Amino acid sequence: MTAHSSSKVSPARWLNNETWVAWIFILPSFVGFLLFYAIPAVRGLFISFTNWDLLTEPAYVGLANYGDLLQDKEFWNSLRVTIAYVLWNIPPQTILGIGIAVMMDRLTRSSVVRGIILLPWLMPNVVVGLLWLWLLDPSLGIVNVALGWLGIPAVPFLGSREYAIASIAGINIWRHVGYTAILIFAGLQTIPRQVYEAASIDGASEWNMFWRITLPLLRPVLVFVLVTSIIGSFQIFDTVAVTTKGGPANATEVITWLIYEQGFERFNMGFATTIAIALFLILIAVSLIQLRIMRADESDL
Repeated sequence: MTAHSSSKVSPARWLNNETWVAWIFILPSFVGFLLFYAIPAVRGLFISFTNWDLLTEPAYVGLANYGDLLQDKEFWNSLRVTIAYVLWNIPPQTILGIGIAVMMDRLTRSSVVRGIILLPWLMPNVVVGLLWLWLLDPSLGIVNVALGWLGIPAVPFLGSREYAIASIAGINIWRHVGYTAILIFAGLQTIPRQVYEAASIDGASEWNMFWRITLPLLRPVLVFVLVTSIIGSFQIFDTVAVTTKGGPANATEVITWLIYEQGFERFNMGFATTIAIALFLILIAVSLIQLRIMRADESDL
């Protein structure tokens, strides 16, 4: 058999028993993707070119919604708020996750410890929001009671423009940092121990090994963590809906909350889907920039 003929894929390969079994396993997920993602996405794109109040037939308006979006002050404010939330959320979450993962790798690899760290992430977002809404209550919340014992006046964490978005970021850091730490911990297990042993023999300190070995070799995992975390942060909704509902004075009106308001409170579904399409394009651009900067297609191992 020549090299040319061996490189061809036989049509029978796509019709054998193993292939049919694979398609049977893939089919439920593929159908779910079509029904709940692909078709709604295409329909949402169509709706963004219309003026639709959910009660009457959509009226085609072309690119008018996109022109209005570029001039809409509320949208630009929501984008600023969302970016502020991402900046409050991602750096501390990633740094804490790396720190916790390194400590687990150095001190203990107990599955019990990992389970405890992961518990907040297993809680639904709504439950977490209600829990922290009570904990941060300015009058009865345990956090402000503890501050009172220290002689510090009560802080309206979720009731002031100054603290609201940072408080929501803190809530989500508490929920997600364990999951981030577990992912990074799994990445640490892929780094060969011989690399650290060789560096130790050469006289490298723990700090030098962390910066010159651990972080560079963790890059594939960190790319995954950062891309997924930032995408999730741009889509924050549950915590805002439970705690502040976009307030006070639009201080926590993130993009997803604005989409909800436009679509289901103001019955302006056409404009709401236009904002959703804009968010989709923003996330694609941000993800591609991250992948490019962090050289996601390369590995140092």
